[in-house]
Amino acid sequence: MTLSLAAIAPPSAIPPEGGGEGEARGCRSGKSFALCRVAQNRAASVAFRRLRRIESSPQRTNWLALFAMGIAVVVIANDFSAINVALPTMEEDFDTNINTIQWVVNAYALTFGVMIVTGGRLADMFGRRNAFFLGTAIFASMSALGGAAQSEAWLIACRTLMGIGGALMWPAILGMTFAILPAEKAGLAGGIILGAAGLGNAIGPLIGGLLTDALSWRWIFFLNVPISVFAVLVTYFLVRVKEPEATDQRIDYAGIAALSVGLVSLLIALDQVADWGWSDPRVIALLAVAASLIVAFVPIERRAGAHALVPREVMRNRSFSASCVAILFMSATFFASLLYLPQFMEHRFGYSPLEAGVGILPFLGVFAVVSFVAGPLYNRLGAKPLAVFGAACITAAPFLFSQVDSGSTYGSLIPGMIVLGIGIGSFYPTATTAGVTSVDESQTSLAGGIVYMFQIAGGSIGLGLTTTVFSAQDSFVEGIEAAFRLDAALSLVGFLVALLFVGGSLLGRRPAPSDSASV
Repeated sequence: MTLSLAAIAPPSAIPPEGGGEGEARGCRSGKSFALCRVAQNRAASVAFRRLRRIESSPQRTNWLALFAMGIAVVVIANDFSAINVALPTMEEDFDTNINTIQWVVNAYALTFGVMIVTGGRLADMFGRRNAFFLGTAIFASMSALGGAAQSEAWLIACRTLMGIGGALMWPAILGMTFAILPAEKAGLAGGIILGAAGLGNAIGPLIGGLLTDALSWRWIFFLNVPISVFAVLVTYFLVRVKEPEATDQRIDYAGIAALSVGLVSLLIALDQVADWGWSDPRVIALLAVAASLIVAFVPIERRAGAHALVPREVMRNRSFSASCVAILFMSATFFASLLYLPQFMEHRFGYSPLEAGVGILPFLGVFAVVSFVAGPLYNRLGAKPLAVFGAACITAAPFLFSQVDSGSTYGSLIPGMIVLGIGIGSFYPTATTAGVTSVDESQTSLAGGIVYMFQIAGGSIGLGLTTTVFSAQDSFVEGIEAAFRLDAALSLVGFLVALLFVGGSLLGRRPAPSDSASV
């Protein structure tokens, strides 16, 4: 009969549940063999449990922290769309014109798009929590001042500084979200960020319209303050992430200046081309400045070395570059849909701006929902299938929109909006995650900023081209048809890039027979 060691030792001699380390050490001082083995087994078991706790603790998902990250993104994205419906009221309150008051939107978007790469680099250098706290402080304080603005110049200045705050917040949030989640859940991080952005864009017109009608447009800004405070408190107490250790914290002022001025020139030129025309000397001069500075940016960064705004290893990363290029071409359709679909509803169906904002909810709502679903799917399927599927949907959507005519009803737009929402929600989180995770962990905030810069640049360039095509047509409906046909062609290029390169090269080396045999 076989007896266990526990049965051999008398009950009083068995060490109680606990550490076991002292009893194990006592085995060297003459205790019985059975008692020593029990103590040693218990010590090993306790040590194993402690090791499991240590190993598993980083894998625990801090959902409240993720919620705080998501709500901060909602606030940033909401400020892009909520203000649009309030512009006519602002115009009346300040007794100004639409060309001036439009800069309440333009100043925020322009500053945000230009500064986001710098914000990402600073977050990686000086800490993402620090960048988030600073950015949120700027964003919230300027929101409060903007809500109290007594003139359009005051409000536009506040919106400019809000753009700087948002440009610090966004890449810091992206970096912290990827750090909070384990590597095997990286797709969830991208889904949360892009899903929250889609939610912010979707509810922005509703919140802006309701606050403007019920209270005042000023409450659009005041609402940012308590939400920002909540996000800061949760981040301060609950978000503990490993910050990147930057060995060189010198700031690349030359690179920042070249990229910022170049992008400002490009975005202003593309924004004004509809009014000035491509042959206007001002547009030509702005485009020349933009081209020269963006081209000069490359040698400036080479000379900067380790403290470059965009380090050499990021520039040479093919997987990251593929994601950026695909997003560049896809963003033409994204931005054109946000501009032309509400306009079509207002011109053809007689919708008010608020009704048009509600009218595009099938697009933005599906985008938000699919983005959240795309995260878990990324972890199960990988980047390639989702990116290709999403890119195909984005390419098909403008083709569907181009079939509208003067007799089209609102129902004829819904299939295209649903297909576009599925495509944007599948493609953007996937391409962003594939790009960000292809660089070193210490550069994720910078990578996130660069990805978003390509989205802004692609959307602005695409809008400039589509607006030119749209204006050349004889009627509004013909302009919509021609504009979306161009967007379909641009999206096709993005689809091919996604098919061939995003999530791994389709033309890569096939595994050798020996590789397969060894698996």
